Amino acid sequence: MTQMRTHTCGELRLENVGAQVQIVGWLENVREVGANLAFAVIRDFYGTTQAVCETEELVKAFRDITKESTVMVKGVVRERASKNPKLPTGDIEVVPESVEVLGRCRHNELPFEINRSREADETARLKHRYLDLRNPAVKENIILRCNVVAALRASMHEHGFMEITSPILTASSPEGARDYLVPSRKHPGSFYALPQAPQQFKQLLMTSGFDRYFQIAPCFRDEDARGDRSPGEFYQLDMEMAFASQEDVFAVLEDVLPPIFAKYGTYDRASSAPFTRIPYLEAMERYGSDKPDLRIDLTVDDLTALAQETGFEPFAGKTVKAVVVDKCTLTRKQIEKLCGDIEVQAGQKPYWMKTDDKNALAGGVAKFFAPMEEALRGALKLSENTLVLLTCGAKLAAQKAAGVCVKLAGAAVPGHMDERQYSFCWIVDFPMFEIGEESGELEFCHNPFSMPNGGLEILEKAHRGEVDPLEISAWQYDLVCNGVELSSGAVRNHDPDIMLRAFQLVRLGEEDVKSKFPAMYNAFTYGAPPHAGIAPGVDRMVMLLAGEASIREIIPFPMNKNAQDLLMGAPAPVMPKQLEELSIAVVEK
Repeated sequence: MTQMRTHTCGELRLENVGAQVQIVGWLENVREVGANLAFAVIRDFYGTTQAVCETEELVKAFRDITKESTVMVKGVVRERASKNPKLPTGDIEVVPESVEVLGRCRHNELPFEINRSREADETARLKHRYLDLRNPAVKENIILRCNVVAALRASMHEHGFMEITSPILTASSPEGARDYLVPSRKHPGSFYALPQAPQQFKQLLMTSGFDRYFQIAPCFRDEDARGDRSPGEFYQLDMEMAFASQEDVFAVLEDVLPPIFAKYGTYDRASSAPFTRIPYLEAMERYGSDKPDLRIDLTVDDLTALAQETGFEPFAGKTVKAVVVDKCTLTRKQIEKLCGDIEVQAGQKPYWMKTDDKNALAGGVAKFFAPMEEALRGALKLSENTLVLLTCGAKLAAQKAAGVCVKLAGAAVPGHMDERQYSFCWIVDFPMFEIGEESGELEFCHNPFSMPNGGLEILEKAHRGEVDPLEISAWQYDLVCNGVELSSGAVRNHDPDIMLRAFQLVRLGEEDVKSKFPAMYNAFTYGAPPHAGIAPGVDRMVMLLAGEASIREIIPFPMNKNAQDLLMGAPAPVMPKQLEELSIAVVEK
């Protein structure tokens, strides 16, 4: 071994007994048994080794060293009398001849106990992330991330993809989220933007004649944090293929991902090819979500027609959806808690009713369905001990609330969720357009560069009023795993004529397209190949593999929920001279 050590702290075994060694690392703990006996634990990146001090001089030397100082220990390896089978180095110990402090920890009190840092307040963890990362349990997630990225990169090379990096400083473009803007010193009043994704660049690469591109791409979006979304910066396995269809993209990912999930995942089972394919409208109707968790065997039934006959006012004129949960032994109190949890996530509390062990229907809104109980039993195929959760409202709201019922009831009621697996599916045929919540006008539903199903012909029919634009679907697809959206992708719109007609439907003319997307529009006029791509999120992928609930647990230096870097103190004010150089004035709100 080179550097300052002969062995790492995770390396020594019984075959090293009698060897003169030198180890380095952090002093994790010292336990004194008497004036002439103390046990010290030295930790490095690779593991821990116990050192046993058997002289008063060495006991005092270790006592005077603060915990988490870095030390160098020289000594002899011997077999432990009391072995620790839980540790790889548990059969041996080092008897020190000397200890030297390499870097003293100048704090007698640490912000948290290193090996229990995950129990500490998140603010303290992020502010002292360098200490948090010393915890082997925290470090393991970063090692996992490194291994997964290496495996993804190797697999993409094996599939004939070329790794090409795209620019970080680029132009602002309307891609759905807020841009991070970077002022230009040389061009006062003008700004670069950090890329929300390499979308346009990878399409330009296809137009440039490259056949298969990928990169582990950094993306920047000024959006709020969620459990599965980190604010500010994230990474994705960005890929694009020329002269390719949806089937080509699916074939690549169905070959690349399952082995990685099976090898590195918390669960050792992953879907094999071909992944289940579910059209968007069917997903919303059957699962109440475009991110269904196929580990759960519950689905959504439509009960609208029957519910209108009940006379129950909340159902009147509304779409009513039902989630039937058989083999349910939850008590009334537990059902009410489940409904409360659903309300928090869905924005509405579901109504409910339940059959007992004799298949008698009671509880909740059961009395309103009594006159048509036979029809209800036939429609929902009710059996003993079956819970029925009901949501209502406008169609989309009822669907989404039912989707939350599926998710939470599937997890709460035993027997409805096969947790120990990774279940992939494709959601296909997304709507091309939607009515914007804020504008109230027609907008692109997802990616404006997606090819519409039906091409130019379907768009012309929409312009003539022969087809409702909301009924046009796109060659767009999402990859979903265990209820988490891993990525969106699409067959791209490579034809300038089709692109212009699509943008005209959302009130953007030819000059608007040319000004907002000049490089891509112009490139397409020189002959572009049909192309398709996708970009699975690396952070979400590793989060699933590690079995973590928060994406911040797998990012080396994450921001907090408010997009603040507590470690480096960002964002922060800058010097007036810097603002002056950039021709920027800060206006107080």
